[in-house]
Amino acid sequence: MPSVKSEMRMIYAVLLALFTVFLIFPLMILFIRSFETSGGLGVSNYLSVLSSPALMESIWNSIKISTLTAVITTILAFTLAYSINCTRIYRPLKGAIKIGILIPMLLPTITYGFAIIYSFGKQGLITKLVGQDLFEIYGFNGLLIGYIIYTIPAAFILINNSFTYIDKKFIIVSKLMGDGVFRSFMNTIIRPLLGTLGGAFVLSFVLSFTDFGIPASVGGTYNVVATQLYQVMLGSIPNFNNGTVIAILMLLPAVFGILLLSYLEKFNFHYDKFTQIELMNNKSRDVFLGILSSVILMGMVSVFTVMFIAPFMNGFPYDLTFTWKHFVEVFESNDLIAVYNNSIMVAALTAVLGTCIAYGAAIVNVRTSLKGNSSMDIFSIITNTVPGMVLGLSYLLMFNHSGLKGTLAILIFCNIIHYFTTPYLMAKHSLSKMNPSWETTGELLGDSWMNTLYRVILPNSLSTVIEMFSYYFINAMVTISGIIFLVSTQTTVVASKIKELQHFAKFNEIFVLSLLIFFTNLLVKLFCNYLQKKRSVNH
Repeated sequence: MPSVKSEMRMIYAVLLALFTVFLIFPLMILFIRSFETSGGLGVSNYLSVLSSPALMESIWNSIKISTLTAVITTILAFTLAYSINCTRIYRPLKGAIKIGILIPMLLPTITYGFAIIYSFGKQGLITKLVGQDLFEIYGFNGLLIGYIIYTIPAAFILINNSFTYIDKKFIIVSKLMGDGVFRSFMNTIIRPLLGTLGGAFVLSFVLSFTDFGIPASVGGTYNVVATQLYQVMLGSIPNFNNGTVIAILMLLPAVFGILLLSYLEKFNFHYDKFTQIELMNNKSRDVFLGILSSVILMGMVSVFTVMFIAPFMNGFPYDLTFTWKHFVEVFESNDLIAVYNNSIMVAALTAVLGTCIAYGAAIVNVRTSLKGNSSMDIFSIITNTVPGMVLGLSYLLMFNHSGLKGTLAILIFCNIIHYFTTPYLMAKHSLSKMNPSWETTGELLGDSWMNTLYRVILPNSLSTVIEMFSYYFINAMVTISGIIFLVSTQTTVVASKIKELQHFAKFNEIFVLSLLIFFTNLLVKLFCNYLQKKRSVNH
């Protein structure tokens, strides 16, 4: 039987090798490649990109729209979280917000654009209901709507989670001490949440800045850095050197974001204990925030309504007779079914392997005293910083002449690394709460470290493991940014197929495939929630 230390070291060695091969080396090659020129190493690639008016304009466009998105998203997400946690609005409405806010997470971002077109276009569903064009959908307006819908769920989850660590007793104490509404609000709500609000802003900015799916569908002539990178790498005349420079430049906002978060960290503080307390009645507050929350939720969800209508119409919006033909065509197409099967395969293997890797990394960090175990935190920070398109490009450069090129395996590894941070932090948070002496007790009783892990630690963190699996599966189903440079004709997945179908204006097929992704993710999410509830009942 191997000793406890050898078991730990084996897991640590495997994880270290994995991150070295699939994270550190690819990024190093990307960085070096950005300096390669016909005459050796130099900065001429950077000078070429920085002197290009079109590229600089796209970077500036990305910064402008991502900043505005982050401001609006943070405000809207905070409003929804505040309504749930600090008001006495109708309880079913609180439940509807928590469920409805997750809908965009179950769909690829490239679908958002087509939903916006079919909702707000000249013949769009919402346009028809209102009776006039509301705005130009291609370009800035369409991107802003798409980015806000895309980033609200993540920002909401972050802020809503932090609200659970605010002691509401201080809200009432502040009122009793005669503080005005604004002063009380700033001191008891905004001040404790400042670090989280900064985190939501940075998260929303980075997600918008690096997304490819939304600008691919509604970007129009408003060029952003993600579409520029795609065109430089996969255009009529690919320029790999300039592409690597753009990819490196895409890392800078995330670096600034980390610096901002480090600064805001000093504003975070923790209460010694929490008081469960009923908030005071405030009818006007509850009515106002109830209506506002409903408007935000309905505005977000209504964009996707057309997706559940158009594929069932003979030729939306001109021929509204009901038909199943679009679904029949998809299910009779061996090509499209193969693409859907690829997506399921990639998502399932990403979820299984990714959960094992993230859980193993958290075990090494939290439950062992191995030298260098904090390196898992460093990998977590790096994966959280690197955009999907940048990671995918680095894989393209590193594995271009290897057996991994054009396989499902490279998509799976890319997804595992790309989405590593959140499942890892879930596991780390869960494992750090457990009794630190369980492994020692197991060893004294004659159990190996692996037996203790299997019999004691894993059962006590099973809910977290299920949540990690769900997170990996759903994100692997909807991602396009991370895999757009890596798919081949044999390994096309639904999200990349939608990009292909866009060129042929096959919007009915696009919506049918989007619904397949949506209901697949919904079933997985509901099944995981069922397993968690069943476990909590049994315990």
